[in-house]
Amino acid sequence: MAVSALSFALVTGCSQGDAKKSGTAAKALSAAELKKRIIAAGEVPGYQVGPVPAARAKPITTDSAPCRPLVRVMSALPPAEAVAKADRLAMENPKKSPSAKPTSLDDLDGKKFEEAMHRSMDRDVTTVTLASYEGNGAEQALASVSAAVKDCGSGFPAQQAGTKVRFTKVAAEKATDTGDGAAAFTATMDSDDGDAAPVHAEVVRLGNTLSVYFTSNLGAMMGKKAYVVSPDVVKAQQAKLK
Repeated sequence: MAVSALSFALVTGCSQGDAKKSGTAAKALSAAELKKRIIAAGEVPGYQVGPVPAARAKPITTDSAPCRPLVRVMSALPPAEAVAKADRLAMENPKKSPSAKPTSLDDLDGKKFEEAMHRSMDRDVTTVTLASYEGNGAEQALASVSAAVKDCGSGFPAQQAGTKVRFTKVAAEKATDTGDGAAAFTATMDSDDGDAAPVHAEVVRLGNTLSVYFTSNLGAMMGKKAYVVSPDVVKAQQAKLK
């Protein structure tokens, strides 16, 4: 399926983007301060946390100006340029098979093999990006995500590393954590075989800092299984910021 059209080496609600509390009085955190506040290895149960691989640093782009905040978020970038940022990759530990593993591939028929493959790839991969802003920059950046979710609901074309893809729709979702303001959405990619390939994102503001979450799960996509932004990752990261 065309979920491979976008490089999943990047493995990328209602909108609640209206500011609840002004962040204008706080000073922007430095990159060093953000690195102290971002999740680290051992801090998210059930997940391996580490640096974002260089192979994932291929941003998604679009010629649709209103939708650019969305593709930035799906590229593990803040929705608008920030004073400083830091990022991490949180990969869910492999799920255990409900039954004993077969001794060889010969023990699997076609359907069971496909199910086993989907299960082995059924793990959330979430990029976490912290971004710090001066003045009301964080509020404005969050508002740009809320506006883009509304403006880009019918989809938009995009590219990554020279490969063209189309997002067929964008829909608001309920944010896991609302902080001082939040926006969450799912973006569905077009696929060659007509299967939906959704990815999920969430942006949460605390003062002058944005937490940007982007989750993909290739196994869930292939198996047509619902998934969301990893709640355990969001919970751990937001707790570390407070």
